[in-house]
Amino acid sequence: MNGEDTALNKMGDLEVQAGKMSRPLDMNHYATKKSAAQSMLDVALLMANSSQLKTILYAGPGYRFYIPLIVLLALSIILQVIVGLLLIFLAKYDLNDRQKHAKLDRMNNAATIFVFFTVLINIFITALGFQGHSIGAVPALSSEPKMSPLSVNPNLTGVL
Repeated sequence: MNGEDTALNKMGDLEVQAGKMSRPLDMNHYATKKSAAQSMLDVALLMANSSQLKTILYAGPGYRFYIPLIVLLALSIILQVIVGLLLIFLAKYDLNDRQKHAKLDRMNNAATIFVFFTVLINIFITALGFQGHSIGAVPALSSEPKMSPLSVNPNLTGVL
């Protein structure tokens, strides 16, 4: 092996690049970290969708897109729960067990498809959302006391 070539060794061997020694990538550790990061993003989106659902329920059926938004938000939340469960199962299994590779690959593909549809649904939720609308806003209170206007009678000169 010369210094110009990159050694491509089997999993478990140390890789040598330009004279440096590095540890091999532990796929289980990588997958667990990836699943944890993806789960945190999933929780953040779940919280945002819950807040949007609360807002639309507060607005009531009088809002123009009430039913479509409720349906889209419910679908998004359901897909997020499914993705979260898939990520838990993906992180649980040993990636080095070759017998489970096909099952893990199908689960990973399913999670990716569900994430795609969740993003697509949330694009529609944003398009139908409340941007620029004030829902249930309390009218601003004036600091000046309200007084009834004085009646102006041109026949009166102000003399009693």
